[in-house]
Amino acid sequence: MLEIFKTVNEELSRLQHFEEGIWVNLTNPTEDEITKVSNGLKIDIEYLKAALDEEERARIEYENGQTLIIVDIPIIEKEGNSNVYTTIPLGIIIIKDGIVTVCLKENTLIKDFINKRIKSFYTYYKNRFILQLLYKNASQYLQYLRHIDKISNRIEQDLHKSMKNKELIQLLKLEKSLVYFSTSLKSNELVLEKMLKLEYIKKYPDDTDLLEDVIIENKQAIEMANIYSSILSGTMDAFASVISNNVNIVMKFLTSVTIVMAIPTMVASFYGMNVKEIPFAHHPHAFFIVIMISLTLAALSVYFLAKKKMF
Repeated sequence: MLEIFKTVNEELSRLQHFEEGIWVNLTNPTEDEITKVSNGLKIDIEYLKAALDEEERARIEYENGQTLIIVDIPIIEKEGNSNVYTTIPLGIIIIKDGIVTVCLKENTLIKDFINKRIKSFYTYYKNRFILQLLYKNASQYLQYLRHIDKISNRIEQDLHKSMKNKELIQLLKLEKSLVYFSTSLKSNELVLEKMLKLEYIKKYPDDTDLLEDVIIENKQAIEMANIYSSILSGTMDAFASVISNNVNIVMKFLTSVTIVMAIPTMVASFYGMNVKEIPFAHHPHAFFIVIMISLTLAALSVYFLAKKKMF
């Protein structure tokens, strides 16, 4: 999908053609759209395709007056009935006439800019636009990390009574997401540190201050990801033992019930033997006496096992 935007009279407007001061957004573009942008804005086609590789690393490149910045952004994907948190590359290309963003999938980061949820956003302030993108990206990492923490807390409550692996698998997916986040944030940090050395950033003190804020926000996200990952790893180990212990408790209870039920069965087996002389054989209330003996022995076994905390 190809979209062209420009700030006109402080309002973000859609355009149908290329001109100066524009923002071009490409989302999972076709070959025709990539060729159109490459020819229309004189952009190296390899720059446009770089962010379309999910394994592309975060980096900065500069060539022929064009700057390519690739950062990893967080997204939420559906997997069955649950959400999976992962990251994908976002390409930001700075050219003389404006900025081009390229991403393989739709994401809330770009949507927030399109839907005018970002204050003081103007397409013709290229440096400020890039820094606003990066700041919003770091903030989104923090937001998703808080979501992961809330989900893990809810799963922990379910694990207290669980004997299945479902909750552990959910925690494993969250831990996997935290690994993706931590790795991507560290890659983004290198890009941000390198941006501090760029001349066109140094020219504007306000932009330098904003970039430092982005770096601080990114570092905070890295720390949170590492902390949550450590907590989650310890939680998974602990609750793996809890699940095993829950199974042992149930097995202990079932074993105790089996022992108690075996006593009346054993008594009934003795009295079911085809022999002439057994106690109470000719007693008119023999059946009730045998039942009482069975219940008494069962009651004594329950009392004994209860004292041993087998129930």
